[in-house]
Amino acid sequence: MGQALYRKYRSRTFDDVIGQEHITETMKSAIKNKRISHAYLLAGPKGVGKTSVARIFARAVNKLDYQDDSVHLDIIEIDAASNRRIDEIRDLRDKVHITPTSAQYKVYIIDEVHMLTREAFNALLKTLEEPPAHCIFILATTEAHKVPETIISRTQRFNFTKISNNQTTKHLAQIAKKENIKIDSEALDILAEHGDGSFRDSIGLLDQLSGSGKLITAELVQTHLGLPSSSTVRSLINSIEQGISPSTIKNIENLWLHGANPVLVAKFLGRVLRLKLIEEDPAPLWLVPTLKQLLEVSSSSNPRDFLEICLLEATAKNVSEKPPKAASSIKAKNEVKAPAIDVLSKKETAPNKPKAKDQIAFDLSMWPQVIGKSKENAASLYTALRLAIPQISPENLTLVFEFPLHKKKISQSKNIDLIASIIEDVTGQKVKIECTVDKEMFEKKMQGKVAHVKSSNVLPELNSVEAINNIFGAAEVLES
Repeated sequence: MGQALYRKYRSRTFDDVIGQEHITETMKSAIKNKRISHAYLLAGPKGVGKTSVARIFARAVNKLDYQDDSVHLDIIEIDAASNRRIDEIRDLRDKVHITPTSAQYKVYIIDEVHMLTREAFNALLKTLEEPPAHCIFILATTEAHKVPETIISRTQRFNFTKISNNQTTKHLAQIAKKENIKIDSEALDILAEHGDGSFRDSIGLLDQLSGSGKLITAELVQTHLGLPSSSTVRSLINSIEQGISPSTIKNIENLWLHGANPVLVAKFLGRVLRLKLIEEDPAPLWLVPTLKQLLEVSSSSNPRDFLEICLLEATAKNVSEKPPKAASSIKAKNEVKAPAIDVLSKKETAPNKPKAKDQIAFDLSMWPQVIGKSKENAASLYTALRLAIPQISPENLTLVFEFPLHKKKISQSKNIDLIASIIEDVTGQKVKIECTVDKEMFEKKMQGKVAHVKSSNVLPELNSVEAINNIFGAAEVLES
């Protein structure tokens, strides 16, 4: 059975450790000057060398060679994740008084120490307060904030930092050369960036991809990790900046079609938009709120839908920031269309059923009021309603959507009743509401808009529903 690359290239001396010179130099000086503490706490992100440094220190302080992973009787490693109860720590406390078999010090390395129970920490505290002269404790953790202050105060704490992308890329290139792995420089950069400062994660990915036996390219890495391609991301950002919602949705669907991971897409977009924020002065108003929402994608119960709504909100904000001149021309166009709709609505009232004194025939010119009131009453409906194309017939309002997700949201009986209630408050008229999905209608709408943009530098004229999107502000996230 072959050995994993991250184990094969584990650091064996202080000089082998990369990116943690502030720690290794201090430890070397402490050993040289014989200023050894009884307890150390190594805290930092995963895969940056905490356990490796603990093993190196344990052997260096005992003047032992560290060439392989062979076990020494006086160097005891304990995984606190699986030995977290008070019984295990009591057993340790009873054995610490036994003198070393052959080494000068008996060293206990407790990995993931934050996983110990409260009772186990209390039992360990007594030993740390009065340790035997021959005993050294090295505690390692990725979550130092979960370790009690009473434990931390009795240790020397060393904070490990993430490894820079440049250091990771250089190290990966050296390993690839030694292992005869063919990989291009762009692929190495992606592996280093995806590892997020963790040597173990980056080397593990290189080991996994090397199994293909062929040249590892950037495209292969992106496909394997579920990362979006640069061209798709550029197209997506372009559609957001232009405020074209259908184009944004099509780019998002393209990401899902190629197996992109929504959490990684959000992370990748965040990096690109952050650079955009730094480079552009003044920065677009939609950038900062969007960056904030992208950070919440990973913690969402439905990352895919959360990301989609986040990007649609950003697109809607760009529509609302278009020049007012275009909005006025849209308003004029809607005013011309309004009488034709009134003619239809007048047919709703039969001669033998006169309207109430305060009743007004409902037409599309009142749709903006309905959307505005929906935001006040139920913010979760706001975004979905803004993405709908309303169609009116006598006593019926049909809401046309491009995707089933939005139709399903609005079709819930409580939401239908709420929209009908809002319309009745505005007009005094009861309207039956239906929802449907028609992708062709949105495609035709998109084709007409793109054709107009190509032939003119001004904002294309939009129908009355698109005017709503220009007039009203950003949308709230749909609730799952």
